[in-house]
Amino acid sequence: MNIDDAIQQMTGKIKAVCASAEVKAVKMSDEEARLSVYAPAGDIQKIKDATFHPAIDMLNKDGLDIQVFVYEKG
Repeated sequence: MNIDDAIQQMTGKIKAVCASAEVKAVKMSDEEARLSVYAPAGDIQKIKDATFHPAIDMLNKDGLDIQVFVYEKG
């Protein structure tokens, strides 16, 4: 898996739990990306829960560091 695939996969997981979430991805390098997610307050924990283990798996299995920061959409 490459960083673009990882971003796409993580974005899909976010949208699956909160269709209205806005995801902004920044590639820091070929192995690292930061996703800033803007979502309603009631969906923040769902997004964190949906992305926590997949992010760890990507780091351990593929060496990809995908950081997900979730903010309240206001």
